[in-house]
Amino acid sequence: MSDLTTSPPPPPPNELSEEDQKALDAKNAARELVEQAALPYVWRQTLQDVTVSIPVPAGSKGRDLVVEIRKKQLKVGLKGQPPIIEGELAKEVKVDDSTWTLEDSREISLHLEKVNQQTWWANVVTSAPPIDTTKINPENSKLSDLDGDTRAMVEKMMQMGKPTSDEQKKAEMLKKFQDQHPEMDFSNTKFT
Repeated sequence: MSDLTTSPPPPPPNELSEEDQKALDAKNAARELVEQAALPYVWRQTLQDVTVSIPVPAGSKGRDLVVEIRKKQLKVGLKGQPPIIEGELAKEVKVDDSTWTLEDSREISLHLEKVNQQTWWANVVTSAPPIDTTKINPENSKLSDLDGDTRAMVEKMMQMGKPTSDEQKKAEMLKKFQDQHPEMDFSNTKFT
């Protein structure tokens, strides 16, 4: 005779309990932090751009630097020395809209304008350790921060499901008429 008590089936091998998933996420976040801290630069991103800060020896001059920004390649360093960053970019950049400056003669600041402004980069150059882009919590943005086309699309989406002013006027007229004629049934009334 078989045992009739049942227990829930074990989770599939690739599914973790919530507790185990949190522990794994924390472990991965700690590893990611160590890997990013070991890079010779610091970087951050928005959906529109990537900013990279690269320390250089104090007193550096622009003429001492090598900075090459191409659509899919980046090279940054000091003349006559191995590059600090060199490699294939994670995604394409708008070369004409990307810039660099030397800040206080000790830090190169790169501004890389993304071609695809709808994706997060996992790294600056593909040879660097990636970050988990699914864990990015973007800052809230304002409608005024968006370009014209995107703003129009977002405003249109915000209005979806809301009645138009014409529909609101019709609904108000119906409500007023209903109040004046409570004996009539308007429950199936539809406006076109």
